[in-house]
Amino acid sequence: MNLADYSRLDATALAECIRDKEISAAEAQQCAREAAAALNPRINAVIELFDAPLTHDAKGPFGGVPFLIKDLVLHAEGVRSQAGSRLFGDGVVAAADSALMARFRRAGFATLGRTHTPEFGFNATTESALGGATRNPWNLAHSSGGSSGGSAAAVAAGIVPIAHANDGGGSIRVPAAACGLVGLKPSRGRVSAGPDYGQPLMGLGIEGVVCRTVRDAAAALDAIHGNEPGDPFLMQAPAQSYARAIQSLPRKLRIAVSTQFPGTQPSAQPCVEAVEATARTLAGLGHAVEWATPAYTHEAFLSATRTFWSSFLAAGVAGMAQALQIPLDKALDQVQACTRVTAEYGLGLRALDLELALMQMNAVSREVAPFFARYDILLSPTMRTPPVPLGYLDQDDASRDARGFFDHLFDYATCTPLANLTGQPAISLPLAMAGDLPIGVHCMAPMGDEATLLQLAAQLEQAMPWAARRPAVHAATL
Repeated sequence: MNLADYSRLDATALAECIRDKEISAAEAQQCAREAAAALNPRINAVIELFDAPLTHDAKGPFGGVPFLIKDLVLHAEGVRSQAGSRLFGDGVVAAADSALMARFRRAGFATLGRTHTPEFGFNATTESALGGATRNPWNLAHSSGGSSGGSAAAVAAGIVPIAHANDGGGSIRVPAAACGLVGLKPSRGRVSAGPDYGQPLMGLGIEGVVCRTVRDAAAALDAIHGNEPGDPFLMQAPAQSYARAIQSLPRKLRIAVSTQFPGTQPSAQPCVEAVEATARTLAGLGHAVEWATPAYTHEAFLSATRTFWSSFLAAGVAGMAQALQIPLDKALDQVQACTRVTAEYGLGLRALDLELALMQMNAVSREVAPFFARYDILLSPTMRTPPVPLGYLDQDDASRDARGFFDHLFDYATCTPLANLTGQPAISLPLAMAGDLPIGVHCMAPMGDEATLLQLAAQLEQAMPWAARRPAVHAATL
């Protein structure tokens, strides 16, 4: 199998080829290495390639499929992590797998390396003082999104068909939109973050993958969902596998459409047009479509999210200072300007501030919940604008305070963070283009209803197909 053929296959098809002995797992992994060697110097997506794939179950559903892990939150035994920060130096080596890494191994993913992330995942682009900028394979002058932009760029370029990602405000869905991929953020509690985390970012942080097809998103969720002993949430298992669920059409759905959420600026015209075209398609498929926006207190939403991220960064920097046995001030000197001011803000928070943020989180979730009693899906842009040029979201901008950087981020990713605060599942689909840049369309469903979300995504994949589109930088062109 040559690189062009390899890079056209999604993870499901590649796993089938390996099982049918049309290609060996070793040959597939060599294709991934060749693609990385040729393309990574141009896109800077992969921060490390291992000498050999991490151990995995060759008989798993994705047995032997090349895979990459994002360098944040997830831990693999014996693998170093730097979280996109100079503070970690050469990296902290994990003593054991996280629960998700163990599930990836059991699924058969052959993990070949680590992907870039911005410092502590605290950006909607993947640019860091440690690793530089990850470039968008569609247009190298533009952002690949963040914070899973390294994974997204690697998948979009055809290096691997699927990669690990996580999402604390849009970090699966924003890079999926920027790179023309499928990005599903599962419900809170659907995928365990244990044992190191119970609820990262007070429940905002969720683990998952980025991929090219809805069937890969469904099959991957089948492989990784489920609770672990000690998890703070017990999520009911789906009635049937997600891979099986997407074989059926969704029921007639009540779909709300919005291009501007409370307290945010209007979306750019290409993003509005993408949503309008999707709404027309959904109406033509028989769904009940109407324009409606959930009402919630934007300032409470923003305040709670700011508090959770600030305390997360403060804990991250303080924890590393303790682990490295260095003064906190010295640790703060080694992080980027916006990370520092936000961590410093977090260090000044009181227990009362965190309690108030949890109350705000509850209040916003209660405000939004009745909307999803009336509607099955909320359709919106994934991002307010097409992918921005590199440098636009500068995490080293010393002129911004903690509030200023938050406002800047949330002005770009206006529609994704709500699902993190409420815990609901959401997916970005690559349903449109603006010139040479992809446009993501965002669907959000009620808590726990990934099945309907994936069924609708599969229906849109058939009605508005994206499989034939390829970025300028892609393994098929080598």
